[in-house]
Amino acid sequence: MSDARVGLVIEDDHDIRELVRTVLTQAGFDVTVASTGAEGVLIAKHLNPDVITLDLGLPDIDGFEVSRQIREFSDAYIVMLTARTEELDTLIGLESGADDYLTKPFRPRELRARVAAMMRRPRSVPDATDTFSVEAAAEGHGHPERGNFSHNGLELSYASRTVVVDGKEMNLTRTEFELLHALLEAGRTVRTKADLVRRLRDEDYDVGSYISEADERSVEVHMGNLRKKLGDSPQQPRWLQTVRGVGYRLAPGEH
Repeated sequence: MSDARVGLVIEDDHDIRELVRTVLTQAGFDVTVASTGAEGVLIAKHLNPDVITLDLGLPDIDGFEVSRQIREFSDAYIVMLTARTEELDTLIGLESGADDYLTKPFRPRELRARVAAMMRRPRSVPDATDTFSVEAAAEGHGHPERGNFSHNGLELSYASRTVVVDGKEMNLTRTEFELLHALLEAGRTVRTKADLVRRLRDEDYDVGSYISEADERSVEVHMGNLRKKLGDSPQQPRWLQTVRGVGYRLAPGEH
């Protein structure tokens, strides 16, 4: 690639900081490091990184607040690194805008695999440029792999990675965008939580890789965040319908 992807490591532990720097550098990133949350936010604003690894237990501002601040101006992928394994920490991290998390100690190979999967998600520009009605898919009139989708007043463009609802552009994280795109692609077909975890890992739906309860729970949190941003109601969904005990699908089209 002509221009190097930019990575930012926000971590106060020197050994872990250098380990993560090495992993990202080997993965082809131009890496900058920060040892405090405040420094990390400033660097993120200046550098516009593609991927940020973020320690939860920073000396000045906690990682949750750093993530919230960065999310105000950046759609970088954020991977939280935490020594704590409590589910609550993980969920708060995801609710503050993180895309993924790893608990310490982690294998360098696992971090590299997670980052590689995230970087495969965005920025592929589709061939299809026509707006595609989800209802047309339901009636069997073809289905593009990528492209533009329209459903109940929501317009999604994969090329520009934008979502507009009733004329107003939404500020979604890349993970939220990818989940919404997966449901629009599937139409009224139910996508299980495991399906959606694999989608975020850029794996085929049927590869059978291990999906933990925490992985599925993280999808629930991302979907909850997405619902809030869209202003969608779980009881009377306009777009995101929960299929209890299974997963999610698109709500029916408005007539």
